[in-house]
Amino acid sequence: MELLDAFDRGRAEFGHRVHRVAADQWSAATPCTEWSVRDLVNHLVGEHLWAPWLLRGATLAEVGDRFEGDVLGDDPVAAWDRAEKDSAAAFHRPGALDIDVETSGGPIPATAYGWQMITDLTVHAWDLARGIGDDEPLDEELASEVFDFVEPQAGSWQGAGVFAPPVEVPASAPVQDRLVGLLGRRP
Repeated sequence: MELLDAFDRGRAEFGHRVHRVAADQWSAATPCTEWSVRDLVNHLVGEHLWAPWLLRGATLAEVGDRFEGDVLGDDPVAAWDRAEKDSAAAFHRPGALDIDVETSGGPIPATAYGWQMITDLTVHAWDLARGIGDDEPLDEELASEVFDFVEPQAGSWQGAGVFAPPVEVPASAPVQDRLVGLLGRRP
């Protein structure tokens, strides 16, 4: 699967679930133990607000703190829709994936940044579904691609505190379960 196809599928997976959040579910807990549904969506909206800046070559200092705190306002769904639309346009811009982007871990190729974003979209789509009581499975092909991306580097991410320690999942389990287990979630 090509990066942009995976990115678009990840956006669709997460966005579909954002649009299913009921008014009384924004404060519900998620598998991300410190985040409510609103906090989780705020995290992804913030990431997608950053993307157009980083993909134009902006530094972290140039972006500053403009996307810290609550970026959802009174309409979290509309905030997601605007942020993901602008992020998609930035990723799809010709040449956007040919640069390095500055991240908190240092400069990385835009393609690596793209796969990090796809990973977040995918695993947080699963988290969001659990937070709103939805057990709809992830796109299986997307989950497989993300698992193949994450597996070789999961140990270093967990060592950096990005994800909780892995949860043991049988090798015969569906790829979605192996992915979320690898990233510290109980399928």
